[in-house]
Amino acid sequence: MDSKAVDPRWLWLFPFMSWLPSVTKRDVRADVMAAITGAIVVLPQGVAFATIAGMPPEYGLYAGMVPAIIAALYGSSKHLVSGPTTAASIVLFSALSVYAEPGSMDYVALALTLTFMVGVFQIVLGWARMGVLVNFISHSVIIGFTAGAALLIAAKQLKYFFGIEIERGGHMHEILIQFFQQLGDINPYVTLVAMVTLLSGIAIKRWLPRVPYMVMAMLIGSIVAAIINTLLGGEAVTGVVTVGALPASLPPLSAPSLTLENIKNLAPVALAVTLFALTEAVSIGRSLAAKGGYRIDGNQEFIGQGLSNMAGSFFSGYVATGSFNRSGLNFQSGARTPIAAMLAGLLLMLIVLLVAPWAAYLPKAAMAGILFLVAWGLIDFHEIGHILKASKRETAILLVTFLSALFLELEFAIFAGVLLSLVLYLERVSKPRTVTRTPDPRLPKQAFSSDPDLAQCPQLRFVRVDGSLFFGSVSHVQDFFDKIRSEFPEQTHLALFTQGINFVDPQGGDALVEEAKRRREMGGALYLINVKQGLWDSLERCGCLDEIDPRHVFQSKTAAIHALYQKLNREVCNGCDARIFLECGKKPE
Repeated sequence: MDSKAVDPRWLWLFPFMSWLPSVTKRDVRADVMAAITGAIVVLPQGVAFATIAGMPPEYGLYAGMVPAIIAALYGSSKHLVSGPTTAASIVLFSALSVYAEPGSMDYVALALTLTFMVGVFQIVLGWARMGVLVNFISHSVIIGFTAGAALLIAAKQLKYFFGIEIERGGHMHEILIQFFQQLGDINPYVTLVAMVTLLSGIAIKRWLPRVPYMVMAMLIGSIVAAIINTLLGGEAVTGVVTVGALPASLPPLSAPSLTLENIKNLAPVALAVTLFALTEAVSIGRSLAAKGGYRIDGNQEFIGQGLSNMAGSFFSGYVATGSFNRSGLNFQSGARTPIAAMLAGLLLMLIVLLVAPWAAYLPKAAMAGILFLVAWGLIDFHEIGHILKASKRETAILLVTFLSALFLELEFAIFAGVLLSLVLYLERVSKPRTVTRTPDPRLPKQAFSSDPDLAQCPQLRFVRVDGSLFFGSVSHVQDFFDKIRSEFPEQTHLALFTQGINFVDPQGGDALVEEAKRRREMGGALYLINVKQGLWDSLERCGCLDEIDPRHVFQSKTAAIHALYQKLNREVCNGCDARIFLECGKKPE
């Protein structure tokens, strides 16, 4: 079935029909292998995240089932996997623990209510077409955020990789300080299991690329752990602990408690969580899309995330958003379509029902080794090097985002990077390039050049402005006009090449009108050349075109020069040696 056969009018309701008909058997095979890996990884993570969030352990698993399926169906990313995350769990705990005892039924009810409200806010933002917000997250922000988050993922696994005690949460430097303080307490058995898992994963990926290296690495690590525990007397002796028994049940039906009191108390928190969750999901989606060579639809991603949270609140799931760990693992495992994330949610249900007892044999050290591989794969060293060489501005954005992710709150890193991007962008567009242009006799047909050594007409100056005139850039352009008038008062005529000006706002239009008046007072005039339709329309709307004089607007350089030459003072022309125009070749009358 061709996706073009789907009526576009129905795509808003069934967005997955834009890609589902084109899925091939090869895609499905790759997605199945990625889904198996993802479903296994979410087992220990879900329990850990639920504990951080103050929820019963099984709720972390429930949050990775239905929400993951809905988000994959209604989102736009091929690789994004939604579910519980560390940051979202921490935010949930800090917001709800003031209203109810963590782990209690009241606490769970508040969590479900908050999840539903977050979903509603997300859908509203998607329908309001606020997905354009994603365009303000620059590529450097994504690269820096991804690299910082990757190092955090690895740092948070140090306790499981080396078998030492490190407090939950904490920033990068706090984790490293605790780690180095306990170097003497490293458990060699735990480290052996983690290292075998890590090295086997690297080896299989390099020499057996067709084999699912992450699944095989986890199996190898589990076997090594089982051997060590059997020979040396068990977990209590070796310290090689496993995930443990998991509840073998599907997510029970639930419902949010939408009382006026709950809505009033949770509304501010829900809005804050909404903005954070969307930023996290869209940032991860964009990061993986850049790696995969495609683009995501921010509006559709908002809607997909909203629907997943609304659905999750009715299936015992708390706030879900894009997961760096599982999304990165999904990409590294070779997923090709959203089917991988959907199958991971379905397989998680089957695993919980049928294989949950076997998860007790999966060592946490093996999981740490796998997540080290994931973290390494998320760092784009090539692109980082390119940014460092290409632009100081982008380098600053990259470093601020990267360091913020390491040493501040993870969600703040995104906001810091985006804010710096906007500040630098506004600083750049507030200073449009302004250059003097003059005919160059060395070029064919005396084409215009910006060579400062070329002779200028003593009465007329040509200037090109590369950038629109709005409230932020007006001051810079006016300063340039003032400088020209001050240094070259004899050049009473000013002609602007405006092909680089897309529009003017009222303040920009007023600046042109003011310059036109000053030129008239000097005995000259202001002229506009190569005016775009957008500039013409905006000048008309603000009433500035009549003030400038429509007769001083030219659509070609040739016509402008011919007309302006007729306005020059002939007495000055007679004594001029520049002769920069073709018309100057004739003896002035």
